[in-house]
Amino acid sequence: MELRVVDEGGVRFVEGAPDQGFMSSVRDVNRVIEACFSDQVSGALLYAANLTAAFFDLSSGEAGEILQKLRNYSIRLAVVCPPGGVRFSSRFGELVTEERRGAYFGVFEARDAAVAWLRQTSDAEAV
Repeated sequence: MELRVVDEGGVRFVEGAPDQGFMSSVRDVNRVIEACFSDQVSGALLYAANLTAAFFDLSSGEAGEILQKLRNYSIRLAVVCPPGGVRFSSRFGELVTEERRGAYFGVFEARDAAVAWLRQTSDAEAV
């Protein structure tokens, strides 16, 4: 699977394909970073299926490593995760709550909400 560049309502971001694997290890976050730099965008929209198998298990450390690397390059990540689609570890919800205070990571039930967040955080970044 490759990432594609999307322009919706003036906000540009790279997007994964729903229901397709993309990251088999945390090192694959480099592909997201490369796509963002190549296409001069600072946001990514991925689906739960695009992430590593243990991303939603906070004890694995995979989410922290991926999010930190994206943050180092000022890349915002919106993850679409429909209700019941993935089981979060007990501490993952705490991470999501904490991250809502910032503008680098969000989890959303639907693509429209994820795009709206990317637009909002993109607008805030431009101010």
